[in-house]
Amino acid sequence: MDDIKTNRDTSTHDICVQHGEEILASQLLLIKNKEYDFAPPFREMTIHLYLVGVMWRHGENLNLSTNPREHAFASLHTMLVKNGMSDKNAKKRIEFLGNMSQTEDNSDTLVVTTGYQAMLDDNSLAMILEEYRDEMRVSGALWRFYNRGKKIMFIGGAVAAFIAIWLVTIFIPSTSGIVILAAGIFAAALVIIPTFLIGTLVYRLKFKKTPASAQSRS
Repeated sequence: MDDIKTNRDTSTHDICVQHGEEILASQLLLIKNKEYDFAPPFREMTIHLYLVGVMWRHGENLNLSTNPREHAFASLHTMLVKNGMSDKNAKKRIEFLGNMSQTEDNSDTLVVTTGYQAMLDDNSLAMILEEYRDEMRVSGALWRFYNRGKKIMFIGGAVAAFIAIWLVTIFIPSTSGIVILAAGIFAAALVIIPTFLIGTLVYRLKFKKTPASAQSRS
């Protein structure tokens, strides 16, 4: 992504950001009552790529000195920093979105092209989200399940390790440091491994069957 530093081009970023915010606000109103339940990272990525398309098209009308597509990513960077993200994290985010914005044959993804064609109140963002509504891999339910499992594994493992180390230290004070450490690791594994296996089983039984059942209803 080329940095654009002239006063004129900096103002074009502001123009594109303002246009993107207007389009996005109109789209969010249309999906407000649709009760979508997506994983937050997926929802955020979809909106950002959509905005790239929106600002790309708008930039083509501004007589830019840079490529309008690249300018759209730079404008999104401006928007992210404006909304409180650090410059370093915004650059990493833009790099990630750049990789996600194209398919394997280097054509733009559906969400980018949809954003490019978007108009005020045209329900285009809802159309994109509808494509993934029954996709369990990006669902909020799976995201919450993953987060709960991760917390159980790490917190439970840490507590088990601490208790094991404490017990060994108290009741077998002559034990070497390596043995104490091994006891802690073993205790943590007794929590982490079963939790992981149970989580995997629940995922296969509950979440992997959902797309098939959704297709059978349609």
